[in-house]
Amino acid sequence: MSGRAVQYVNSLLAAFALLLAGRLTASAEEFRTAETSLLHADWRAAQNQLRVELAATPSLDADFSFAPQHRIGGFDLRAVPAWVALNAATSPIFPGIARSAVPVLLPFDTAAFLQARKNGAENAIPVSRYQADFRSVDFFDAGPAGYDAVFSLEPGAGDGLPSRIFAKPVEVQITGSLLIYDVADPAGGKGEPVKSLAAQYPDLRRFIREGYVRYAFSRFGVPYVVSIQCLDSAPRPRRLACREAYPVAERFLKALHVAGGRPARPRQDITSLLVERPSERSADFTYRPVSDLIEGSGFHRQSGRADFSVYAQIRFPLNAPAFLHSQSFGKRRSADNSDSPSGSYPWRDSFCEARSFNVGQCPTGYGHQGQDIRPAPCPADTPASVCDPKRQPIFAVRDSVVLRSLQQQAATLQVNSMTEHIRFRYMHMNPSRMDADHLLNGREVFEGEQIGVVSNYLDHPNGTSRHLHFDVQVFTRDGWIWVNPYVTLIAAYERLIHGRGREIGPQIAASPFAHTQPEDVAKPDPQEGGEN
Repeated sequence: MSGRAVQYVNSLLAAFALLLAGRLTASAEEFRTAETSLLHADWRAAQNQLRVELAATPSLDADFSFAPQHRIGGFDLRAVPAWVALNAATSPIFPGIARSAVPVLLPFDTAAFLQARKNGAENAIPVSRYQADFRSVDFFDAGPAGYDAVFSLEPGAGDGLPSRIFAKPVEVQITGSLLIYDVADPAGGKGEPVKSLAAQYPDLRRFIREGYVRYAFSRFGVPYVVSIQCLDSAPRPRRLACREAYPVAERFLKALHVAGGRPARPRQDITSLLVERPSERSADFTYRPVSDLIEGSGFHRQSGRADFSVYAQIRFPLNAPAFLHSQSFGKRRSADNSDSPSGSYPWRDSFCEARSFNVGQCPTGYGHQGQDIRPAPCPADTPASVCDPKRQPIFAVRDSVVLRSLQQQAATLQVNSMTEHIRFRYMHMNPSRMDADHLLNGREVFEGEQIGVVSNYLDHPNGTSRHLHFDVQVFTRDGWIWVNPYVTLIAAYERLIHGRGREIGPQIAASPFAHTQPEDVAKPDPQEGGEN
């Protein structure tokens, strides 16, 4: 090759390097809202199923007005009266059911209940008799994105179930959603059919993912997912094995009937947008790039997940100053101690640090499910009335509904709106204190409301260092999965301090997974308890 040709090639390589560097810099400076898709529920098909389910009880026909099966401009307003009547009957048991933008499927014998109601006998029969022995609903939340519900089955309840070792009630969740988050998901879409349910659910998939056995299916053009938290291990009194969960979930699926919902006009997809950030720079707030983990802290020494999505505009969960640093690996530095390993900037991403938890968004399929946040230590000689290290508040990040049962270690806040179906999980507050504060299923909280204090609970007091574990889950066709909240928290913190942070360190591009499939990874031993 001639010298001129070599010079030309070198100039092209240099230009490409500059272009690439410019793109990487831009990607670090530009945060975008999450990609989502809106589906259209087929209410005509749902009405047909409701009619079939009620057909066995002819005396109910007069109570329901089923419209002719043709549409007006793609939307049949004449179908509404039947749904209004149904919602009126079921809303005392499932409050707000009429808000669901998708047909609500629940383990509830709607026809039998309506007949008992018509006879004035609905209150004479325990609700569990209509619910395949599942007790009264623990959690029900419906809105413009769809609905979520949690039911429990007591140990020993239910005919035909095998005797079980697990000594606690088994909680079963179901979600139906119009809104799907379009995350890059190499682990998604897998599963096996269940022969005993194939006739009822032709596209049903069963799979174990992120600590849950899940049953995903579609109905009326909408995805539904039934899930039970479990461990893929041997049964134990305090650990539900996934194979113990199978018959409970399948009992639940066999009992599903149409219970309510309200037809609405189809909506347009939500376009991803650039996130507005403060124009004025903060004097001190700095952060390392997304996915830039502490060296060697990733599972199999992999880096994290380069995700530049802001999944929601939230109120930062602590007061400023606060610091995102590794709770586990930060202790390795000689200057650190267990309570305040890094009371300074820059922040550092800890999503996908080495843990034994399955996280499909991590390069190896395993890792830390969220971010560890520490409040600033109190300055020396500061009176407790000014800064009490044991009373540093934690706030609700959005107007939301609490998803949490008694004594659970985690408190989850759920948002169900026209543009979001998202969950925010808080860990390490003391469960007894949360119980006393009634931070329990169905409670509404408001953005900025104090919901607890920074603590150190993990299976028992002093089980971890004082910090808040915060994570984000979004709904996909595989159900609720964890996504990286790092950029969401950066954007929230910038709004809180009214200043734009400065990224320091190497620039890392937002790119598709360089993914090692989970089946190629040696599976860690399961751990009981929450994330840290």
